[in-house]
Amino acid sequence: MILLMSVNPGFGGQSFIPQTLDKLREVRRRIDASGYDIRLEVDGGVKVNNIGEIAAAGADMFVAGSAIFDKPDYKKVIDEMRSELAKVTHG
Repeated sequence: MILLMSVNPGFGGQSFIPQTLDKLREVRRRIDASGYDIRLEVDGGVKVNNIGEIAAAGADMFVAGSAIFDKPDYKKVIDEMRSELAKVTHG
């Protein structure tokens, strides 16, 4: 597994750093070229409105703390995230 931090480490609730998408694409390209089965995880700023784009860039594992636990209905947020992920197709 490779973990990319998509916020500056230190505290929760930060915004996703958009440049992480380019890093994700490059790491995914290298993983795919290696032929190894390596998971690519993103931690930080993952929310309903960006999880699809993060997945499309190559991530297949997601850490979404504040996006879930700062909401009153955890299941609703998780279901919304799953719905966004279902829209993403990998070639």
